[in-house]
Amino acid sequence: MKAKIVIIAVASAYGEQGGAERFYQGVQKSLCEAGVDAEILPVVSDESNFDTIKESYLRFYDLDLSNYDGVISTKAPAYVVRHPNHICYLQHTMRVFYDMFELEFPNASIELQSQRSLIHQIDTAALNRNEVRAIFTISHEVKSRLLYFNNLDSEVLYQATTMRGFINRSYKYLFMPGRLHRWKRVDLIIQSMQHVTAPVELLISGTGEDEESFKALSAADPRIRFLGRITDDELLAYYADALAVPFVPIKEDFGLVTLEAFHSNKPVITCQDSGEPARLVKNGQSGYVCKPDPMEIAQRIDYLANNPEEAATMGRCGRDTVKDISWGNVAKRLLRALDL
Repeated sequence: MKAKIVIIAVASAYGEQGGAERFYQGVQKSLCEAGVDAEILPVVSDESNFDTIKESYLRFYDLDLSNYDGVISTKAPAYVVRHPNHICYLQHTMRVFYDMFELEFPNASIELQSQRSLIHQIDTAALNRNEVRAIFTISHEVKSRLLYFNNLDSEVLYQATTMRGFINRSYKYLFMPGRLHRWKRVDLIIQSMQHVTAPVELLISGTGEDEESFKALSAADPRIRFLGRITDDELLAYYADALAVPFVPIKEDFGLVTLEAFHSNKPVITCQDSGEPARLVKNGQSGYVCKPDPMEIAQRIDYLANNPEEAATMGRCGRDTVKDISWGNVAKRLLRALDL
């Protein structure tokens, strides 16, 4: 009989889908292909206020997982589940209480500080239990954050992409896919375009909380177009003809965009404070790692627009960087940790 494993997925209270869902699917498929019976158990986590956050922690803690031979938890608060054979493949903790706390709450009240402290205590205790046989993190950025805030060590295990069919056709425009949220700093690239002299367009796909403010910021520039939500086939097509992919989030956990761009032979423009993309991109070889400065980014964009052959060379370097990242390697390491 096959070993039975459950992947504890954190579902949005509002039905949002994104990179986390692709991650769960990738882990599940790789485990099944490795010969075990793996399923995804989505459990809602509502982060709209602190009361619903505490309720969400309890919802995961109260799960009965006794029917499974192994449990893989993912992002907060999934790792509070109870099972004797449990590993955590950590995407991230609740970042608003961690590295983004000062940014979101520059004048945090005593109550907010107490809430943050409680979350840190719960997370540390949950991940430090004997039942948690191993902690993996999706990146060095998450590993460093966990060590700094929770004093817990972990092993970096890069995830792959679930997308297939990447192609490279030409080098025409800048393509910026992803969630339109202030942490992704789409506004930084919009501001950079004000200094770009080359005749190159910026195409932005996706939706998000800050979409309207980004559109307002770019309204005077006809070179900037918002594509809205696009299909996977459209995503592949836009990658295929991109000159480069700007990806400049702040302290990004991992960033599938970097992986997808490299698989499409495209250079990535990122920033020194962008987290894992700044580690994945080799400055001057597979893209550029810039200061978060519109002028410097604009200079890099102009250079690539005027030297598309250099963009092609960088793209090939990026492809070589990620060619060995596979879901098969992920499954082998997870199963070894579970002793299954």
